[in-house]
Amino acid sequence: MQKKQSVLINWTLLTKIFSLALPYRVKFFTAVFLTISIAILGPLRPFLIQHTLDTYVTAGDAIGLLNFSLILFFLLLLQSAIQWWSTLLANFLGQQIIFDLRNKVYKHLLSLKLKYYDQTPVGTLVTRSISDIETISEVFSEGMINIAGDIIQIIVLLILMFGTHVKLSLVCLSVLPLLFYSGYLFKEKIKTSFEEVRNQVANLNTFVQEHLSGMQLVQLFNRENEELDKFKKINAEHRNANIQSVFYYSVFFPVVEVLSAISIGLLVWYGSKGVLAEEISLGVLVAFILYINLFFRPIRQLADRFNNLQMGMIASERIFQLLEDNAPQETEGNKELIQTKGQIAFHQVSFEYLPNQPVLKNISFSVQPGKTIALVGQTGAGKSSIIHLLSKFYDIQSGEILIDNTNINQYTLNSLRSKISVVMQDVFLFNGSILENIQLFNKNLSEEKIIATAKLLGAHDFIMRMPLGYQQIITERGSNLSVGQRQLISFTRAMVTDPAILVLDEATSSIDHETEEIIQLAIEKMRSGRSSIVIAHRLSTIMNADEILVLEKGEIVERGNHQNLMQTSGFYKNLYEKQFAS
Repeated sequence: MQKKQSVLINWTLLTKIFSLALPYRVKFFTAVFLTISIAILGPLRPFLIQHTLDTYVTAGDAIGLLNFSLILFFLLLLQSAIQWWSTLLANFLGQQIIFDLRNKVYKHLLSLKLKYYDQTPVGTLVTRSISDIETISEVFSEGMINIAGDIIQIIVLLILMFGTHVKLSLVCLSVLPLLFYSGYLFKEKIKTSFEEVRNQVANLNTFVQEHLSGMQLVQLFNRENEELDKFKKINAEHRNANIQSVFYYSVFFPVVEVLSAISIGLLVWYGSKGVLAEEISLGVLVAFILYINLFFRPIRQLADRFNNLQMGMIASERIFQLLEDNAPQETEGNKELIQTKGQIAFHQVSFEYLPNQPVLKNISFSVQPGKTIALVGQTGAGKSSIIHLLSKFYDIQSGEILIDNTNINQYTLNSLRSKISVVMQDVFLFNGSILENIQLFNKNLSEEKIIATAKLLGAHDFIMRMPLGYQQIITERGSNLSVGQRQLISFTRAMVTDPAILVLDEATSSIDHETEEIIQLAIEKMRSGRSSIVIAHRLSTIMNADEILVLEKGEIVERGNHQNLMQTSGFYKNLYEKQFAS
């Protein structure tokens, strides 16, 4: 029952894979036609050689021999030209299809919720997007089309062989039961082996990606030897999985060679007796030797092509599972948020990342246009979760979030997020110029506007001190900039879009006091006419907020402005006194 299901899944996957070629159906069917032509033309040469030997050589007809030699030469040239054209088309199809599929997969990844990335290692997604998709191209270039061509060639050979001499064919092919049985065992073993190989590739990619990103932490805590030991273990598992597949090939290929040699031996033994008894012509014996070589050649190739097909099937199953899993996709409404006053309201909002582990419990507050609300609390209190929910990165379990008295679920994601600018504590910068990192390829943002915003925020001076100014290349994650410089760039990036809602998540916690004073002056100017939500541990940055919410274990336990909260003996007053005790 299980094997039957496996076959069905394979055919379903094949249908899905070949549906990718529909936009290129003309080239696809041309490649199929050329492959079939090669499969037919190949076996014709032994047939013509047999005819030449028995008709012209034995009769001493030099003219006939010359004519058929020219025909054979032309047939060889024709087959070579068709082979070249077929190979070119098949590889073009493979590359074009993985180009389209990779774009489709990346577009799908962009549409997934952050929750999906919280639960899925980045290395696994890199494997899906790069190496798994690359493997699928071989289904077209070296996979199913060529397998079909090999099978057709075998069928044509069998027709010609049995049509020429039945007994000689039966003697030569008496080894087929052993060949089919060994091929079946090889197929079953290699499939399991390649599944393990793909799993180990994903594990290796995940480990390398994660530890290269965290190399500073590894070296800081002197964990080089321990992490090397872990890598050696994962690398060894990857090596062992590949060696296992190599082992099956090392067994199967010699078996095919031995069976081929046995078949040739039986042919020479039985055929020579037939020639001596004048029951078999010399041309038939020579043709059958060529037939046997042509017969076992595609069988050897079938092993490699079946390898490509199996790896393509395994990779495609994972990719289609990713593409067809709509559960983690972001949902949105159809209403465009063109202009907003910036009025924000949370009504009885409850949220959890994991089932039965609430992060926010019945949170309610509002931000009037142009006002600033601050969130204070210990780590894990739910502060950052609130701003994630405002941008609709996650779906809430109950309650509603409103902007301008409209539930954010009714807005399109692009229009919603275009009105909100967020500055995080951990600034992420891409490998590119400073200008590109601020602009983020938004053509509506002119260089003049970017420079004006950078001057306002105090970022322009340090940028111009760079050798290339705004064209200075930032290395991966901004490692060639200081923490304060990275933060100033992130502020410029957030402010240049002229957002209606400004969110600062610990945005000044990593900046020195001098830089903080510059940013605070700029923030005061930028907050004018905008609704702002500020998360900060430095209470000096939020003392002028219109309202301060104190969160503890996902609930609001204190609320009010700075003066009101200082008149109580709660968390905020205790935190303030600790920070300003000196």
